[in-house]
Amino acid sequence: MAKKQRIPHKFLPWIDARKKFRLSNAHIQMARELGLSPKRFGVYADTTDQPWKVPLPQFIENQYEKQFGKERPDVVMSIEEIAAAHVAKRAQRKAEKLSKAEKLSKAEKLKASQNESPQDLPPNASE
Repeated sequence: MAKKQRIPHKFLPWIDARKKFRLSNAHIQMARELGLSPKRFGVYADTTDQPWKVPLPQFIENQYEKQFGKERPDVVMSIEEIAAAHVAKRAQRKAEKLSKAEKLSKAEKLKASQNESPQDLPPNASE
């Protein structure tokens, strides 16, 4: 049985908004690049009480085109792919940090062992 991939909490509202408002991965990516909040999508999409509003997907597309001068992002990634890349990047950073800490601890141990036995050094080694 395959292990279920963990999705960080900061991506969960985007997944919920994609399902609730029936948006595509491209619309979600455009909204994220625009800096929109998924919590506010209900306000943007309220076309029953305010019929003059444009449907949410068209609203996002219009704002994206105004801001960036193109209709869609060059590379469209799903939220799950973005989350997987985020988790992998964090794991890589953590591994680098641990390896750097191990190198430092080895260097400190080496210095400590050299400082403990100064009588083993030749008399002119300190000059």
